[in-house]
Amino acid sequence: MAAPGEEDVLRLLEQGDIAVLGLLPRASNYTFLARVQAGSEETLAVYKPQVGEIPLWDFPDGTLHLREIAAYEVARAVGWPDVPPTVLRDGPHGVGSVQRFVDFDPAQHYFTLRDSRAAEFRKVAVFDVVVNNADRKGGHCLLAGDGRIYLVDHGVCFSTEPKLRTVIWDFAGEPLPDHLCADLQRLAEDLRSGELRDRLAGLLDPREVRALRARIDRLVATGRFPLPGPGRPYPWPPV
Repeated sequence: MAAPGEEDVLRLLEQGDIAVLGLLPRASNYTFLARVQAGSEETLAVYKPQVGEIPLWDFPDGTLHLREIAAYEVARAVGWPDVPPTVLRDGPHGVGSVQRFVDFDPAQHYFTLRDSRAAEFRKVAVFDVVVNNADRKGGHCLLAGDGRIYLVDHGVCFSTEPKLRTVIWDFAGEPLPDHLCADLQRLAEDLRSGELRDRLAGLLDPREVRALRARIDRLVATGRFPLPGPGRPYPWPPV
């Protein structure tokens, strides 16, 4: 479920007028900073149109923006980690994902925060296993002005094949905390018959939804953070 106030942000992102302010630097796909405004309400947002996606050999063309939204929906359903509100809508350059922009400290990232925020990064590590994140860089962990850590850039998630590439291997082999296992069991049930299943139906291929559920079941059954592999377990660059 959305947190208090989050529904208002989602409504603004879905219904407000979008004005593109410029391209964001160092993005592998066309990624725009935009202003979304409805009456007296406004917010900055990150707009990733489908037409700006560079084709990848291992993900279906034109699906990266949908995966951004699916990652938000999974995080929203399980209650962690903090992924900024993200919606699917039409914009100045066509349909794409629109995500609330997070004002963050650019000097902070996973490698500067991990020692003091280990409990939060355990949740991030579990989340990345669940969504099969193929690109968790340290710089995708943003320290916001309110002290929360937000996770961004989830366009290469949800493959049916094992593709976990992350910098967060600090907890490999450790037992999963009981409260995270309980949350995962609830998430799996939601995928079988609840609202999350319906939300993901328009975003992911049915095979990807089944693979998502299988990863959750496997994680709960083993009760441990997985070890690296198969394949290359780290993204590049790491930050």
